[in-house]
Amino acid sequence: MAKSSSGKSGVVSALDYLAQPSKHPAGGVCAVFGDEAFLKSEVLATLRRQVLGSEEGEFSLKVFDGCQAQFRDVIDALATVSLFGDGGRLVIVEDADPFVSEYREQLEDYVARPAKGGVLLLDVKTWPSNTRLAKALAADGLTIRCEPLKERQLKTWLTQRAKSDHQVRLDASAADALLELVPPELGILVQEVAKLALLVDNNGVIDVPVVRDNVGGWRARATWDMIDAAADGRAAVAIAQLDRLIASGEKPHGLLPQMAATLRRFATAMQLIEAADADDRRLPLRNALVQAGVLPFKLAEAERQLRQIGRQRAKQLTRWLLAADLTMKSYNSADSAARIELERIIVRLSAGSREHESGSALLHAPRSVLPAS
Repeated sequence: MAKSSSGKSGVVSALDYLAQPSKHPAGGVCAVFGDEAFLKSEVLATLRRQVLGSEEGEFSLKVFDGCQAQFRDVIDALATVSLFGDGGRLVIVEDADPFVSEYREQLEDYVARPAKGGVLLLDVKTWPSNTRLAKALAADGLTIRCEPLKERQLKTWLTQRAKSDHQVRLDASAADALLELVPPELGILVQEVAKLALLVDNNGVIDVPVVRDNVGGWRARATWDMIDAAADGRAAVAIAQLDRLIASGEKPHGLLPQMAATLRRFATAMQLIEAADADDRRLPLRNALVQAGVLPFKLAEAERQLRQIGRQRAKQLTRWLLAADLTMKSYNSADSAARIELERIIVRLSAGSREHESGSALLHAPRSVLPAS
């Protein structure tokens, strides 16, 4: 019976399988399911090598479309011996959800008595664990789960890939920076790590400067610089970057979510500080930022920026962002109107704003000396 690392289920995670395929032999029937396309492609490629062996083993491979496949044809393919290759026979049913639904009873019987020397691989999106077929396969076959990775798993996996595939070290802070700049899609992240591996110095380390200088193009860096300048209170610099981004084709509607991702962390940190004050506790600013999800390599900068923003404006960030979002989405807001909303947020964060206060003094001042909200 195929076991996960916990030993409680017949389902193996994609990461566990890819780490040690030999510990998880294919058996007569395999099911690979989940929404993570890149992991699924890696698992399917590894299964093909595991079952078919040498390149000549490809002659023993047959692929069916799950929307059109007939059960009898699949069984015939499993029983057909190739004249070439020394591996086993592998029959893959792609997009097999409709195939499984139509032939569930036949598949249950086949799992109990699979053809010798053949492997049936079902590539499905969903695989409910409470069905008779899933339970039978957990006992007598192999089931591999390909689901999106959590952030910690993703960073660990990228670090391992950098070492095993490119013989470089991906610094932990650089992994954080990479996830800030690139959508959490494994295929894109793997390509970025491969590119960065070619750009490292002789020390063989992918660090934060390498990531920030080479990932996402100048637009990504300009957006990051605009957000940092706004949070620093440097309105003129932030608006100049906004001009460049819009002139290059960026839409204001798309820039707001990127600004909001940073500013909401500041708002959350302030809420945590306020809650601690209400309980007569003192929550250090850095601890609040960590709890709010600020990444380690950004902590020092974020602490300085939140002190610049100050308590009163930080408490209003969520309201400002919500108002901007609603305005941008109302009656098909034009780009010019959306741009004004971004400029309004930048000016409100400016060190010269009339709403400015001494953040350094007020963030941890006793409540008795805080001005009224």
